[in-house]
Amino acid sequence: MADIVDIAVSAGSFKTLVTAVQVAGLVDVLKSPGPFTVFAPNDAAFAKLPPGTVQTLVQNVPQLARILTFHVVSGKLMKADLEKLGVVTSVEGSPIRVNTEDGFEVKNATVVAADIEADNGVIHVIDNVILMG
Repeated sequence: MADIVDIAVSAGSFKTLVTAVQVAGLVDVLKSPGPFTVFAPNDAAFAKLPPGTVQTLVQNVPQLARILTFHVVSGKLMKADLEKLGVVTSVEGSPIRVNTEDGFEVKNATVVAADIEADNGVIHVIDNVILMG
């Protein structure tokens, strides 16, 4: 099995996320043993952001890193685990609300693919970039 980064690269639908992780210097972290739970926005999710947002974030690495680490939780949490918790704390430090009552949502994003297992955790693909606050 591959790690979180290798799965994201090979999927082909996370080009923006992979580039952002590289720019923010988080590749080695996400290749480490972890385990991690990653709420991974696909390219369509990044495309929903206002024009110029991604470019601005790439130029502001600390803010980019903060947003990216908000999408990561320590530990391997499958959908069934998240259903029991309701709220998890991101690596960034902020809480992330999880709602599984009607579908599977994480903050303001819908999980479009859940429980993609990796050597060092699990990926849940989301349809929006989630932000703190």
